[in-house]
Amino acid sequence: MTDLRKLLAVSPGTFQLADVDPRSTPGLPGDKAAKKDPKAWSGERVAEIGVELAAYQEKLFAAAKEGDSRRRVLLLLQAMDCGGKDGTVSKVLAAMNPTGIEAVSFGAPTDEEKSHDFLWRIERALPPAGHVGVFNRSQYEDVLIVRVHDLVPEPEWSQRYQRINDFEAAQASDGLTIVKVMLHISKDEQKQRLLDRLADPAKRWKYNPGDVDERGRWDDYQAAYQDALTKCSTPDNPWYVVPADRKWYRNWAVASLLRAAMADVDPGYPAPGYDVATEQARVAAT
Repeated sequence: MTDLRKLLAVSPGTFQLADVDPRSTPGLPGDKAAKKDPKAWSGERVAEIGVELAAYQEKLFAAAKEGDSRRRVLLLLQAMDCGGKDGTVSKVLAAMNPTGIEAVSFGAPTDEEKSHDFLWRIERALPPAGHVGVFNRSQYEDVLIVRVHDLVPEPEWSQRYQRINDFEAAQASDGLTIVKVMLHISKDEQKQRLLDRLADPAKRWKYNPGDVDERGRWDDYQAAYQDALTKCSTPDNPWYVVPADRKWYRNWAVASLLRAAMADVDPGYPAPGYDVATEQARVAAT
């Protein structure tokens, strides 16, 4: 089977975001089920992967609880508005134990956060040992929206790429595995999703009139993403760009990327600190 990570990883020297078709399905298996009904196939596969993810999560948590591991995993999601971050999390992590998940959504920084370095709030939100973290937006907002809206001078935000790389490298050395995913949607798909929100009373709460203003800066955001992806995709902490116009493909691809990362981490269950046979005899005697 094709290694999806190789297909979706950003290669800094050659990658062009504009060349990625948001409706494409890289790595989609060629079997009959996937071709005949891809949505149903994806749903079944994501559910199957979810069972594997839950098993990896349990071992990760058990190893940390016994003090055998500092390992933890962070799924970092970035996207344009309506890119599907929330939907991805709900589908991909559905089978995991909620007590082992640390999910954080980053909005505009608070006054307290503004009084610190831009990475301060990020470091505070990292998952503890044995946990799976989810970042809905991240430190990359400080080279995306900050750049597009000219919130800080260019000499300041332009230095942040290397600072982010250094930060992520330090966290990796401390046991953090980061799966960085950009959910890449087209401008037309974003427009349709905004219209869908307005058409559905149950989804209107998710609509923000400011999203329309942001659409006017689409090209600026694409340029900002291009630099963030290429400047901060490193061998130890690569970026993956997932075509996300097709939600069923998005879910399968992100689930597959996360499974591959957790399989690499997999610490295994810790050895018990007691003699199993002795404890079996003691329990049987009660």
